Amino acid sequence: MRHVISALVQNVPGVLAHVSGMLASRGYNIDSLAVGATENPNLSRMTFVVVGDDRVLEQVRKQLEKIVTVVEVFDISSQDYVERDLMLIKVKAAPGRARSEVRELVDIFRGKIVDVGADEIMIEISGRENKIDAFIERMRIYGILELVRTGRVALVRGASTSCETTEPATACATDGE
Repeated sequence: MRHVISALVQNVPGVLAHVSGMLASRGYNIDSLAVGATENPNLSRMTFVVVGDDRVLEQVRKQLEKIVTVVEVFDISSQDYVERDLMLIKVKAAPGRARSEVRELVDIFRGKIVDVGADEIMIEISGRENKIDAFIERMRIYGILELVRTGRVALVRGASTSCETTEPATACATDGE
């Protein structure tokens, strides 16, 4: 099973290395990882995806909670949430029929052309993982030149999962937990 985990961490150097190192040393593979600032400048949010059963999820959560710079850990996948992945993809698209077909697919997938070269197009597309994967499959016939994806980002719908304090060492309060 795929678990989306969000961890609020202190915004200090070395947190990412500490968290990813801890997971790797215990044999947990990170399928996706994104780290970024939050509404609180003292905190960052790490969103990552791990694959495993509920036992694996519980072990990951316990290990994360032991890290001093980790303020709070949330299993987002157990709640109603919104997730997005961002991708930039450069595909072959010479002027003419191929370029028109690529443009049509970009529109269908609600992407955006962000750069046009003589024989290629760069596209930005965001959405759920399955949408991004489906778009990649449609682009393969044209020739993918380069591709880069962000890690997954996710937030729980409605209920707040962020700290209401400006002190990073203070525990967070969450609705419904």
